[in-house]
Amino acid sequence: MKLLKKYTLYLIRWQLSTPILAIVLKLLSNMSTLTATIIANLIGGLIFFWVDKIIFKKKSDVPLWEIKEDVICYDCHKKTKGYRIVEWGNYDRTEDKNPQYRCKDCSIKKMKMIAK
Repeated sequence: MKLLKKYTLYLIRWQLSTPILAIVLKLLSNMSTLTATIIANLIGGLIFFWVDKIIFKKKSDVPLWEIKEDVICYDCHKKTKGYRIVEWGNYDRTEDKNPQYRCKDCSIKKMKMIAK
């Protein structure tokens, strides 16, 4: 996402937080200003953390690689230095419980397959 688009979405999101904070502050008006503000900001953080996570999700144009010594290639079964693409565009294996490492040649083939 282009920076200007992200910034515009962020500004809109920021303005949407204003009515939520105002409602919470109104409901907590019997408390001290500091306590009510802290509670309102915590509620806002609980809500808008997820929105910000979507807005600022980075999709890289280049693959993020993980490299590991002495692995068995998932494709050709050769013992070698292993490579795996962790994240690239919509491809995301950051939470992969069983990562698949490949030798240099097989990892290039895998990268071409993912790029399609």
